[in-house]
Amino acid sequence: MDAKKEIRNTTHEVRTVEESRRVEGYALLFDVRSDALSFEEVIEPGALDGVLAKSDVLALLDHNPGRGILARSKYGKGSLSLEIDEKGLKYSFDAPNTALGDELLENIRRGEVDSSSFAFNVSEDKWEKKSDGGWKRSIQKIEQIYDVSPVYSAAYSQTSVYMRGKEIAEKELQ
Repeated sequence: MDAKKEIRNTTHEVRTVEESRRVEGYALLFDVRSDALSFEEVIEPGALDGVLAKSDVLALLDHNPGRGILARSKYGKGSLSLEIDEKGLKYSFDAPNTALGDELLENIRRGEVDSSSFAFNVSEDKWEKKSDGGWKRSIQKIEQIYDVSPVYSAAYSQTSVYMRGKEIAEKELQ
């Protein structure tokens, strides 16, 4: 399977810890239906097993590496803390003492940045035709995570691999 990068958002709050530069949020949630896609999508618990140890993950503002890096977890070590718990993938970091770090903190405090997103690719998924005619994609295994990003708008969602998987599932039904 040709690995393509996908981006998904979660409306779970991103926040700062009072009187500090600590930023934390959930990049993804398990067993929660996605929004703003032409199909239903859920990430299954276990989809992240082993992925953090083999991923070089950046914390970026709005997925934009051109603005600078907020934090980094290189194969599980670094200034970006990533934790998989029963809810999903939690991230936390201390915003750097840079213009980008200051911008992020101010915009979280003002409510402009209130959601999180992540960029990833999938190595294993399952497509099912639902009784209402729509499609459901269950992500069973994530191959790699590229970034976790506090974002200005959770409405954005970009995919590049799902159509091929959906087309294969549609052909199998014919």
